[in-house]
Amino acid sequence: MISAQQPPFPNKIQRVMDCQTEEEETCEEQYDSENCTCSSKCASSTAESDSDSPVTLKILQNWVPRVSHYFDKEHYTYVGHQIVIQESIEHFGAVVWPGALALSQYLESNQEQFNLKDKKVLEIGAGTGLVSIVACILGAYVTATDLPEVLENLSYNISRNTQNMNMHKPEVRKLVWGEGLTEDFPVSTYHYDFILATDVVYHHAALDALLATMAYFCKPGTVLLWANKFRFSTDYEFLEKLCNIFNTTILAEFPESNVKLLKATVRENQRENYY
Repeated sequence: MISAQQPPFPNKIQRVMDCQTEEEETCEEQYDSENCTCSSKCASSTAESDSDSPVTLKILQNWVPRVSHYFDKEHYTYVGHQIVIQESIEHFGAVVWPGALALSQYLESNQEQFNLKDKKVLEIGAGTGLVSIVACILGAYVTATDLPEVLENLSYNISRNTQNMNMHKPEVRKLVWGEGLTEDFPVSTYHYDFILATDVVYHHAALDALLATMAYFCKPGTVLLWANKFRFSTDYEFLEKLCNIFNTTILAEFPESNVKLLKATVRENQRENYY
């Protein structure tokens, strides 16, 4: 169960969350009976190489309760390190969402399967930076990216939690999905072993740009790890599009939080056709 208490949202964000709850219930009814069209495609596309079913997990209470004068700071423990995350009520991207907790927990628990030591890791939609911080602790060269308005809080969290540790210095950069990719991240220079993304799919207008960004960065040999809370029909539609251009496996499911964790590797011919 997710025990981390979230700060109160402004009325604007709260109204959006209320709408999400209503649509989530509708989406669950629609896809529970159909078992999600794309999930069956994902399963069939990976059956030859991986016969294991996704594991069912619960997000553990890595949140550490502390007496604090700041309602917007949360304390977590991953890989033996205390991590202090400053949240902001100004942006969706500055709040710790369930997918970040799920992926952080999975990376911590599956270090042999996904060894990040000395690997180049890009996080898109890094938000508060929790997943990037965990990847840093695990020894990766990390580039954390997000929208310009999120970078100040993201940079603060990453600097605060990594500055006194013996690890590769992480980088924080602006990345607007689908914009300026060839100029800011030319393929001749930038290659990443892992792309990390959590709760980047929800009810917004940039889903096609997000998919194009994933396809751009995922080269042969790159592994995409994406954890997301599935709430809307658009979430499943995005998953279906992802399955069309990636070899996709559901690694784990967190039913109490409606979070799925997926591993994806690009099909080169589909990548060229898409991006």
